[in-house]
Amino acid sequence: MTVSTPPRYAFRAITDRPDYDWPGGKRLAVWFGINYEVFEFGSGMGAELAPAKNQPDVMNYAWRDYGNRVGAWRLFDLFDRLELPATALMNADVIETCPGLAEACVARGYEIAAHGESNAEAQGEESHDEEAALIARTTDALAGLGERPTGWLGPWISESHDTPDLLHQAGYRYLLDWAHDDQPTWLSTESGRIVSVPYSQEINDIPAIVARNGEAVQFAAMIEDAVAQLLSECDRRPLVLGIALHPYLMGQAHRVPPLARVLEQLREADDQRIWWTTAGAIADHVIEHDLGV
Repeated sequence: MTVSTPPRYAFRAITDRPDYDWPGGKRLAVWFGINYEVFEFGSGMGAELAPAKNQPDVMNYAWRDYGNRVGAWRLFDLFDRLELPATALMNADVIETCPGLAEACVARGYEIAAHGESNAEAQGEESHDEEAALIARTTDALAGLGERPTGWLGPWISESHDTPDLLHQAGYRYLLDWAHDDQPTWLSTESGRIVSVPYSQEINDIPAIVARNGEAVQFAAMIEDAVAQLLSECDRRPLVLGIALHPYLMGQAHRVPPLARVLEQLREADDQRIWWTTAGAIADHVIEHDLGV
């Protein structure tokens, strides 16, 4: 039997690859992807705290909107205090819908990566021309914040068969949709290569808390255990851990303390093998030195 495999990359076990360092001789790159998302009121897609009874779904819309109005600012305080860099995974519609939120990310020096226009739609359902137009609108809107984005995370990790091709043609250097590795890998496109930077669907608060009904204490323990395991491996090979956060989840008052405790412990341990970085900096290093597989 012949199985279908993704045409974008070839299989190569992580134990059978060239070794290399991150900048400064670091071995484990840790980056935080903080999702700044907006949703349609009365229609469209969205994570649910509990099943909706009807539209307008006031309960779930308001729960998600709490993240932009309150939760994001709690996470700003935490990351400011710990002096942690972050990649802001930004819906372009945040700029108009939540005045000051995108600007607060820019003021902190966060990298801005594109995350579609909103999280009320999945781009993989669009036609070729519609998807190309969506990418162009998103790129232009986020470029207005001061710098053209170079990385893309699809809303709902939704891709069409054309997505990597369209992104490369639009000038994107890296993509975050593929959670298939602990190292950056190259994806082929019609016009060249684009870097896949690891973005975890495991160390990610939506699957951990919404899908699996976990809580912040367990999620914090997952972060601690993942870092410990990767540190035990990273002397043999360079690794990446992307930690995905959503302010409407981890910005809730009862969830910030467990997250703060594990991040404080990691910062205080000051393991010199860890590179606290952004997704874009990882991609830049791979591209500059032609690393990855």
